[in-house]
Amino acid sequence: MSSQAGLQRRRVNNNTQNDDSTSSGRNSSSLPSSPRLSTVGRGVAYDPRDLQVEEEQNQHPKLTLMEEVLLLGLKDRQGYLSFWNDNISYALRGCILIELALRKRIAMVRDPNRRRYDLADRLVEVTNDKLTGEVLLDETLKLIKTSEKLSVGNWIDLLSGETWNVMKIGYQLKQVRERLAKGLVDKGVLRTEKKNFLLFDMATHPIVDTVSKRDAIERVLALANPNTVALDMNKLYKNPNVRARVTRSVALLLSGYAASVLENAFATLNYDTREEAFMRTDELLNEFGVWPWGFVGTGSGSAVDGATGIGSASIDTSDQVETPASAAMSHASAAQITNLVRSAKEEVGEDELEFEVIATVFSVFGKMDSLL
Repeated sequence: MSSQAGLQRRRVNNNTQNDDSTSSGRNSSSLPSSPRLSTVGRGVAYDPRDLQVEEEQNQHPKLTLMEEVLLLGLKDRQGYLSFWNDNISYALRGCILIELALRKRIAMVRDPNRRRYDLADRLVEVTNDKLTGEVLLDETLKLIKTSEKLSVGNWIDLLSGETWNVMKIGYQLKQVRERLAKGLVDKGVLRTEKKNFLLFDMATHPIVDTVSKRDAIERVLALANPNTVALDMNKLYKNPNVRARVTRSVALLLSGYAASVLENAFATLNYDTREEAFMRTDELLNEFGVWPWGFVGTGSGSAVDGATGIGSASIDTSDQVETPASAAMSHASAAQITNLVRSAKEEVGEDELEFEVIATVFSVFGKMDSLL
């Protein structure tokens, strides 16, 4: 009896092991498979998706376009923007769309009939809903994805709260400047202080990392300074892996122009050079505010949608006499702008619809005098 009992116990153990193995097999087959890990060397595993995220992050600079524009407008020690600047809020919404296009998240709707409409009236759609890690960008991306297809001009208006439609008032992005400043604090560029302005207290954000602002000013001056003979790519972005370095630098210059923050960047220039820098920026806005790029200077501007420069209406050159020196300078400036446009066009490649969004935002910036 004892031997039979022992055999029975051994049979129970075997059955239990078999049941455990079969149940574990069933459970393993029913569970979702985890991401496959690759091994490097001995005992080291990694997820290939992490490398994709890291590779994408290397293609973009540390600071977003909106943060750099805000940084240009901030007073270094006081840590706040000019109280009389009414343009920066609207321009920052356009910068958000430019940044999403540079990150290949949004593009124009691929419709051959879209060329019948003005640039600002062409529809935009989400092409990649992967989150970027930047709060404002991801919030805007979700709004565009879940909404009906709207144009670039409509989106900038809605994100700014410039609408009479009560049903779409929720599209407005709240406290954009303050959220950008807090993001710069998290990145170690700014710090937060409280200052008393007679009747109220206000949070200010003095600059800690002056290198970031100096780099942004350097890129702006490299494009706008009329004394620049040849474009130095190392002055745009020192990281050669940054995607569309020329286009991103042009976007910083033109967005800063629309946001009225270039006075700080041009502070080191004398009066005449500063005026010429503003005039050159206005010319760049006309060149890049059309699509395709490069048609304004070739006399084919009537075939595309042009942008009216912000300062062009206020400059009267009818009584000015062009001297040989000024004529040579203007020809040199035109050649530099042509080379800049050519360098930007080389970055377009197969991403034409994304870059068309960028050109459309520039077109809206060129008409801001009539909008605001």
